[in-house]
Amino acid sequence: MKNKILVIGSGAREHAILRALDRSPQDKEIYCLVSNMNPGIAELCDEILIGNFNDSEFVVNYAKEVDATLAIIGPENPLANGVADALWEAGVKVVGPKKDLAQLETSKAFTRDLLKEYDIPGGPKYQTFNSINGVADFLNILGENYVVKYDGLAGGKGVKVSGDHLHSHEEALAYCQELVDKNGEFVIEEKFIGEEFSLMSFCDGETLKHMPAVQDHKRAYEGDTGSNTGGMGTYSDANHSLPFLSDNDIAEAHEINIRTAKAVKDKFGDGYKGILYGGFMVTSTGVKLIEYNARFGDPEAMNVLSLLESDFIDICHGIADGNLKNIDVQFANKATVCKYAVPEGYPGNPVIGEPIDISKIVNPDGLFYASVDIQNGQLVEAGSRTVAVVGIADTISDAEKIAEKEVSSIGGPLFHRKDIGTDSVIQKRIDHMNQLKRESV
Repeated sequence: MKNKILVIGSGAREHAILRALDRSPQDKEIYCLVSNMNPGIAELCDEILIGNFNDSEFVVNYAKEVDATLAIIGPENPLANGVADALWEAGVKVVGPKKDLAQLETSKAFTRDLLKEYDIPGGPKYQTFNSINGVADFLNILGENYVVKYDGLAGGKGVKVSGDHLHSHEEALAYCQELVDKNGEFVIEEKFIGEEFSLMSFCDGETLKHMPAVQDHKRAYEGDTGSNTGGMGTYSDANHSLPFLSDNDIAEAHEINIRTAKAVKDKFGDGYKGILYGGFMVTSTGVKLIEYNARFGDPEAMNVLSLLESDFIDICHGIADGNLKNIDVQFANKATVCKYAVPEGYPGNPVIGEPIDISKIVNPDGLFYASVDIQNGQLVEAGSRTVAVVGIADTISDAEKIAEKEVSSIGGPLFHRKDIGTDSVIQKRIDHMNQLKRESV
């Protein structure tokens, strides 16, 4: 039977999803709903349509029109808007959780309360507020190590961390007041000290199959300075762990994902079908959960899907049909480094509409188009992260050299972080964890 697959989203993550689908030998037709004309996606699908993919009615009508049997939802906003629910009701299977279960990403308070209610390890001391009452008292309890999180989707930019963004309790109170003025709920929680990593799992509601661990770099500039972004680049190691993680750390992250999937099923009587993405921090006292996302990470999708050796269409059906346990999920034992080229001025005041030149790229299979558009036959920057490249090799060091050479060859008013995946940065991460462990003894 022919697979008629609808992919929703138009960034580099969705380009990576399309690549993985394209590698499947199965008979397939692929349709894409996008917000901008991504040439990488357009090249790999049978039909591409620009429209508001956050609108359930629009998505369902298009899915019916093309007789889609399976949909894969890339970004978080359609999940928050219940697009998965509407597609299931219309008889289309979905990789991507329903609205209630997507609260793992859309509500920071929901996730913290869930961990507490089900006694899942990895949670911090925290309190939820919708007024300024009690904020100063709780900040005094936490001292200098605190995080303020807006309770909703903010494109990765609603979190402010003490020492990084907030330099006093006065500044923290002022930010909280801003959130209150916007009628926003927010969570204040203890700040974890350690090294961050992402661990994503395919999940069918019962069974989880885990992907290689990845480390993302949120800050815009080298040395982890500058504003937070959607992610400037990532790396993964050939053993599917990371140089600063132990086997036990990976096992703890797996366990938190497994128990969380079980908890939401218990809570809603419905299984989580999609990608469960844990943003973790390894600390001197074990692995802690920073937050959940309800979909593939971007850039992390480029790292893991570039390594996926199993048939991605089989995995997607396994997720939607609830028989993931019967699907063999294998990733190549290689290291990856992904680097984003982003517009000058990003994230605050990005250049828009300027042409970029990718003609010097050596390996087009390692190039992923993100926030781009075609104007007068020319590839131009559309304002957010522009294109990503992935280097694959036996070591992180060699993968970094490939990625750096490729990303440096792209022409246009762009910049990238040269330090992601370099030996010196990796060593810094290892030294940091070793020091924290020594101090805790």
